[in-house]
Amino acid sequence: MPDGPDRPPVDADLHRRLVYGEEAALAEAYAAYGSLVHRVAVRVTRSHVAAEDVAQEVFAHLWTRPYAFDVRRGSLRTWLSMLAHRRAVDWVRGEERHRKAVHADETALRTVPAPGPSPDEAVLEQERSLLLHSALARLPLPQRQVVHLAYFAGRSYRQAAVELGIPEGTAKTRLRTALRTLAETLADPPLRGELP
Repeated sequence: MPDGPDRPPVDADLHRRLVYGEEAALAEAYAAYGSLVHRVAVRVTRSHVAAEDVAQEVFAHLWTRPYAFDVRRGSLRTWLSMLAHRRAVDWVRGEERHRKAVHADETALRTVPAPGPSPDEAVLEQERSLLLHSALARLPLPQRQVVHLAYFAGRSYRQAAVELGIPEGTAKTRLRTALRTLAETLADPPLRGELP
């Protein structure tokens, strides 16, 4: 599929307009080079979801730091391709680190026998668990969903945002708000007999 219109925008003019914060210039850049950036990212990450994240990061970078592109050193097409490739490689490295960390944790859990809790510790753990579940149940559903994905399903806030179909910023805010509420609730637990 060809990128954008038959004739791509003139880099110097587009760059000048981006520097002045003209949103139409960003839209033109995306129309002209969005599919190219996505293709480069898919080729490296082998994931359409990751490629969409990479493309968002690339165009957000272009929008927030238009001075990073220098028209005298090459074309916008080449610069965006290079930036997409770098961001995609960073994503792959991050995923690899995450996989290694998970594998190391699983290996450590299999090789180190866990000592059984004492009866007192078991009772305390059960009370903590009840308090946590009670506090989670009182969170609004949107916050509870993000907490579940982030802490019980092992997703990042970005992955949670994709699964819930919400902006990343919204997912991050919901998670931060939920954690603050849980911390306050658990710091000052109800007295015995007051559990809901």
